[in-house]
Amino acid sequence: MNKSPIATGKVIAGNVTTGTKSEETRTRILEAALALFRKRSFATTTMRDIAKEAEVALGAAYYYFESKDALVTAFYERAHRELTPLAEQALARAKDLEGRLRAVLTVKFKYFAPNRSLMAALSAHIDPQNPLSPFSPDMKTIRDQDIALFARTLEGSKVRVSEDLKQHLPRLLWLYQMGLLLFWVYDRSPRQKRTTQLFDKSLSIVANLIKLSSFPLLRPVRKVATDLLETIYGDEPALGLKS
Repeated sequence: MNKSPIATGKVIAGNVTTGTKSEETRTRILEAALALFRKRSFATTTMRDIAKEAEVALGAAYYYFESKDALVTAFYERAHRELTPLAEQALARAKDLEGRLRAVLTVKFKYFAPNRSLMAALSAHIDPQNPLSPFSPDMKTIRDQDIALFARTLEGSKVRVSEDLKQHLPRLLWLYQMGLLLFWVYDRSPRQKRTTQLFDKSLSIVANLIKLSSFPLLRPVRKVATDLLETIYGDEPALGLKS
């Protein structure tokens, strides 16, 4: 049995800071905001609270972050910067498809564990019209980079993917990830045991379905899936695997 990545509470990346006073101040404000979001909740924390916690003037807090939404965006951007090398390191140690998917998702669960309550609060902003939604235009750059990571995860596994599914599969895996994370933030079982079980059981199914997807007999099923994705995403370019 693989050791569960869920609810470890382990922070596996240090904060990204540099030597300039401006960047140090910005980082201090962001850290103060995250601490208060975890302690008091996102909804009840004010910019004044954050400025006080960071020991800066309210005007300075607004100078670096125009709103709480901007702080959340900065949190996501920093998470992406820190997670990318960690995920690449994990992928370097995994060869088969299931192992590579497990490596990437385990890194993410461990990284976000300290901010699980914040992510639960943010999950209420799922509407793509909300700038904090992972599906919003505002999050497109981060979303596309994350989808590209799943493309690299697939490419390194050497699993053959049919041409009609190739351009859509990384996005499907990203959606699978989002489903797991959403289940996780609301999981009230001890140490999120139900999420661990869901992760272990569903991952094997997903990996095996991908391996089987290139079979000619499954072409009608693939067409239904790809038509559905094209209906959902319309003219938005797909971020697929390399040909």
